[in-house]
Amino acid sequence: QDWANLERFREANEKLAPAKVCDDRVVFMGNSITQGWIDQVPEFFAPEKHYINRGIGGQTTPQMLIRFRQDVINLNPKVVVILAGTNDIAGNTGPSTLEMIEDNIHSMTELAQANGIAVVLCSVLPVYDYPWRTGLEPAPKIMELNKRIKEFAASRGAVYCDYFTAMADDRNGLPKEISGDGVHPNKAGYAIMQPIVDNAIARALLMWKK
Repeated sequence: QDWANLERFREANEKLAPAKVCDDRVVFMGNSITQGWIDQVPEFFAPEKHYINRGIGGQTTPQMLIRFRQDVINLNPKVVVILAGTNDIAGNTGPSTLEMIEDNIHSMTELAQANGIAVVLCSVLPVYDYPWRTGLEPAPKIMELNKRIKEFAASRGAVYCDYFTAMADDRNGLPKEISGDGVHPNKAGYAIMQPIVDNAIARALLMWKK
């Protein structure tokens, strides 16, 4: 029973060449939204970009925290991009308060910074309703969590990457044009996200080099 899916990237991590000082290696840590990015837009993770995808569908922040050392720190990136929290709100691994989600995001941030890795904290994407668990009314919780993530990023010298503002519709969900199920972006959704995260990574790299 590999609850945190520690085996998922073990072989890929072992095969990964050591990071060079000149390489601006960036690890994307996340759930199905991160995994879906490399599945739908693999060119965004072309080897020459030094972007490494470590997203696992369905994961919550406690699972990511457990695998954070092997899937992020041990890869020696300059930057980690953390996109997490929506599955916690959906209750994928049991009930979770916003404070519990915050604690795990804080811990990942502190682990990264203690190891000289600059941190990009992403807003949770808009969701009006989870199709696999309807009726939770997640939008207000997501908006409050994003407010807290933004404040924490500012207090810790991390970069806040705001997807939510650019993607939310008038219900504070994902519009059909950029998501088939209201949770996961399609290619049009990732096209909106790409320049936002590229900008956030550029800012984080400048912080790392200082």
